[in-house]
Amino acid sequence: QVHVVESGGGLVQFGGSRRLSCVASGSIFSIYDMNWYRQAPGKQRELVAGITRGGSTNYADSVKGRFTISRDNAKNAVWLQMNSLKPEDTAVYYCNAHRDWGDYWGQGTQVTVSS
Repeated sequence: QVHVVESGGGLVQFGGSRRLSCVASGSIFSIYDMNWYRQAPGKQRELVAGITRGGSTNYADSVKGRFTISRDNAKNAVWLQMNSLKPEDTAVYYCNAHRDWGDYWGQGTQVTVSS
């Protein structure tokens, strides 16, 4: 069992930056692939960025060049640095820990980008 907690959401102006944090506990953090998802009102949850156990990263096309995911296994933490934010980035952002046997989710943190 993995307990995941996100933080760092809030209100940010168009073009601004925000850094989301996620801390996991309850298991060996380094064995999990870690992902950030988001869900906007009326839309399906979508994958924003992921970082594998080995450190490989992937991004949704809509955030490439603007968002950066990183992790520190010693701190059981993963971050999402978001730059050049747009109103369409407004959503609840969720941290996800993934292995073949299951997915573990945080409660989400709201990011609102004002135009």
